[in-house]
Formats: sequence, structure tokens, C-alpha cells
Amino acid sequence: MENPQHLDKRFEAVVANPPFSAHWKGNKNPLNSTDERFSQYGRLAPNTKADYAFVQHMIYQLADNGTMATVLPHGVLFRGAAEGVIRKYLISELNYLDAVIGLPANIFYGTSIPTCILVFKKCREADDNVVFIDASGDDHYIKNGNQNELRDEDVDLIVDTYRNRETIDKYSYVAILEEIAENDYNLNISRYVDTFEEEEEEIILEDVSANLKQLDIELVKVNKEIAGYCEELGIETPF
Repeated sequence: MENPQHLDKRFEAVVANPPFSAHWKGNKNPLNSTDERFSQYGRLAPNTKADYAFVQHMIYQLADNGTMATVLPHGVLFRGAAEGVIRKYLISELNYLDAVIGLPANIFYGTSIPTCILVFKKCREADDNVVFIDASGDDHYIKNGNQNELRDEDVDLIVDTYRNRETIDKYSYVAILEEIAENDYNLNISRYVDTFEEEEEEIILEDVSANLKQLDIELVKVNKEIAGYCEELGIETPF
């Protein structure tokens, strides 16, 4: 970012896995505030988290008909301050964000944290919504030694859901831009894809029956005590 090599070029496909939350000069380099890659957003990415600086750099290099997909930590979805300002600008002003895809934890060798893929397009076909996909569920990957791994069918489901822009129960959701604005441009996937599973508690009839019998025994005992108190007080037993 400090020494770009291809500022005169534009690319129809950009795929990247930049270093997560890397340090960069940010506002310590006065040239960044006037750099065309960053200046229009109103804020610079934090010095200790260059995630959005990488996004801005790649968007600058993206052709008008291009598609960009980048792997990032989940923090970029919801962190505030400067990152919140940049995120809002990308969505509300530029309308470049096309999809947010949550991945399982521990699928990269360099880190075990869960990650996400952000997909950007400058000319979006469906420019009034964003697709959210939660591919982090136990059914959507396998364990392979110490790592988690996406199978071919898991990748196919992600791609098909993205292409078809489908809402699938507990897996994906197509959010209109107004809904994202109502969430203050917070892209946390759980705000859009409800993956809550209510635990089914097994009911054992024998245990229920035994509990009821015990309650009956205790009720008889309590009633006798109440009747004794009523007799001592000279009042009528209420049952």
C-alpha cells in the first residue's frame, strides 16, 4: 500500500487474503489523506488495523465490470470508529458490497479464528440488497486432522446460494439495503442469518410419573399440617 506497483491498471478479478489486522502508517503518513485510494472515504483505516486499507486499495484497482473477493477477520463486519465510517461509505454511497460469507474457524494454517469473505462489485446486478451466508455451521465442513475443511459440496452450496441470491433457513439471507441501514451498517452475520437451534429435551414418561406421585405424597403431608394449624386456630379447614 505504501509502494503500489500497478496504480495505472484495472483488474476484472481481484482475489486476496491480506494479512489480518496488520499495522500500517495510516495517518502517520500525511500522503495517505490525499491518496485517491483512501481520501474519498472521509477516514483512514486505523494504524493498527489495515484491513479496510487493503479493501480500499483493491477497490481502486478493480475494473468497473470486475468482481473482488477478499478474506478478512470478522471484526471488519462490526467494528466502529473509522472502520464504521468506511464500511458505511462502501455500502450507502458506493453500493459496492455484494455478499458477506461467514467461514468456519480453523480453516487456515496461519490462524484458527473464524473468517469471512467480502464480495464487492462496482456494477452490481442486484443493487438493492446484499447476500449474507453463514457457512460456519457443523453441517457445512468436516474436520481433517487439526484443521477444518470445506468439502466440494460445501463450496458448491456457497457458490449456488450466492449466484441465486437465495434466503435459506439457518444458512443465508438476502437483506435489502434499508435493513442494513437500520442496523447502522453493522454486518455481523448473526444479525441477518438466524442459526439458533432450540434444544429438544427428551421427556421420560416414567420419570414424570414418579415426580407426580412424589408431589401427591408431599401434598397430602402439607394438607395435614394446614388442617392441624386450622384446628388450633379454631377456623374451618379451606379444603
